[in-house]
Amino acid sequence: MSDSAAGTEDATFRALLAAIRRDLTAPVDAIAGYSEILQDEALRQGLHGAIADIERIQAASRSLRAKVDDLLDPSGVTERAASPVGLEQQLRHDLRTPLNAIKGYSEMLLEDLPEDGLADDLRRLLQESDRLLDNIDRIVSISHSDSCEASADHDEATASLLRSRMHRAEREAPAPVVSAVILVVDDNASNRELLMRRLVREGHRTIEADSGSQCLEILQAQAVDLILLDLLMPDIDGFAVLERLKADPSWREIPVIMISGVRETASVLRCIEAGAEDYLPKPFDPILLRARINACLERKRWRDTEQLYLARLGDEKARYETLLHAILPGQIVARLSDGQTIIADRVEQATILFCDLVGFTEVAARTSPSRLVADLNRIFTAFDDLVRGFGVEKIKTVGDAYMAAAGLPEPRPDHVEVMAELGHAMLRALSALGPELAMPLNARVGIHSGPVVAGVIGQHRFIYDVWGDTVNVASRLEASGLPGRIHVSDEVRRTLSGLYRFEARGRLPIKGKGDMETAFLGLASA
Repeated sequence: MSDSAAGTEDATFRALLAAIRRDLTAPVDAIAGYSEILQDEALRQGLHGAIADIERIQAASRSLRAKVDDLLDPSGVTERAASPVGLEQQLRHDLRTPLNAIKGYSEMLLEDLPEDGLADDLRRLLQESDRLLDNIDRIVSISHSDSCEASADHDEATASLLRSRMHRAEREAPAPVVSAVILVVDDNASNRELLMRRLVREGHRTIEADSGSQCLEILQAQAVDLILLDLLMPDIDGFAVLERLKADPSWREIPVIMISGVRETASVLRCIEAGAEDYLPKPFDPILLRARINACLERKRWRDTEQLYLARLGDEKARYETLLHAILPGQIVARLSDGQTIIADRVEQATILFCDLVGFTEVAARTSPSRLVADLNRIFTAFDDLVRGFGVEKIKTVGDAYMAAAGLPEPRPDHVEVMAELGHAMLRALSALGPELAMPLNARVGIHSGPVVAGVIGQHRFIYDVWGDTVNVASRLEASGLPGRIHVSDEVRRTLSGLYRFEARGRLPIKGKGDMETAFLGLASA
C-alpha cells in the first residue's frame, strides 16, 4: 500500500473514530449527570433506601465512561482492534455489562419509589441508556455493511472539527458569591438540561440555546454574565461563535467557557488564544464545573468593577475640566494641564471694561435676600452670555460690579471695538431685564486700553486676574461716569474715531492719574 493510500485510510479511520466517540459520549455524559442528580435529590427528599442502588448506578456509569475512553483512545485502539469493524463489535460487547446494570437498577427504583419521587429523572436516565444502545446498534450495523467510508463521509464536518478544534484546560475557583445569568449553548438537549439544572441549584439563572445562531440571536436581545459554549454544533460551530463574540465590542468582555467531549491540546490553545476563558471537558465533575464557572464570574466582577471605577474617574475628570473652563480661559487651562505652575503674562495691548449697577445698595436695603440674589443672578447670567458671544474674557464680579477684558490671554486686533460693542449690549440687556427685576436698575460702564499683567493666583480657588494702571483707570472711568452711559479714555476715543460718535467731557481729575481727557461713547457712526 502506498504512503498516500495509507494516509488516507488512517485519516478515514480517525474520522470514524471521532464520529463514534461523539455518538457514544453524549448519552454516557447524560447518564453520569443524571446519576449525580438522583443522589442529590434522594438525599434532599429523604429517600435513604434508594441511595445504595443509586450508588450502584453511579459505579456502573463510571465504568461505562472508562470503557468508552479506553476503547476509543487513538494511541492504543489499533492494538485492540485490527479494523473499524472489530473495534465496533468490541465496543458493543464491553459496554453491555455496565449498561445493563444501569438499566436494571433504574427500572427497579422506578418500580419501588413513589411516582412523585425520583421518577422523572429515572425515566430520563433510562431514555439516555436506550439512546446509547441504539447508537451502539447503529455503529455495528454500519460495520456489517462495510460502509466505513460512508460513515466518515456522513460526519466529515465533525471529523474536520475534531482534528482542528479539540481542546482542554483546567482551573479552580471559590464557591459562588452572587448569582449570574448564564447562557448554555449545546445542540444536545440532555446536555443542556443537565448543565442548567446544576447551575440553577448553584443559584444562577440560565438561558438555553440549541445552536450557534440562536446563541447570537439571544445576545442581541439580552445581557448575560457567562456563556457555556459547546464546540461541536451543526450550524455554526463553537469556535466560529467564539470568534464572532470576541470581534464584537459589545460582547467581547463576556467570559466564555468552551465545553466538549473531545480532547486535543492544540485546539485548546487555539480557543484560549481566540479569547476563551477556560475549557471544560465532558463528562464534567460538578465541583470542577462550579469552580471554573465561579473563577470566570469572579474575574468578570473584577473587570466590571474596574470599568465602573474608570467610568467614574472619567466623569469626575469631565466635571473638573468643565468647572475649570468655567473659571479660567481655555488657553490657561491647557497650560495648567501641561504642568505649568506659575502663569503670569505681560500683555502690551488689552482693553478693560467695568460695569457697575447704579443704586444697587439702596435696592438691596429694600429687597429680600432671596429676591436680591435672584435678580443679581439674572443680570450677571445675561452679561456672561454676552461675554461668551463676543469672545472676550470675564475676569470677575465684585459685589454688583462686573469686570471683563479683551485681547488676553490671546491677543486680538479688535479688542477696543469689541469692548465698545459689549458695553452697549450690556446696557441694552439690563434695560430689557427691567420688568423682571424687583426694582429697575441702571448701570455705569468704563473702558480703557493699555498694557496689563495677567495671571493665575490661588491654590485652592483659582482665579485668572488682571492688574496694572490700565485696570485702575478703567475702574475710575466707570466710577466717574453717568448712569446709562459708557465713559471712555482718550486712548479708546482715538482708536474708535470714525467708527462711533463721542460726547466730549473735557479734562476730568482721575484718582492716581491727575486730569485726563475723557468722553462718553455714543452710537456707531452711520
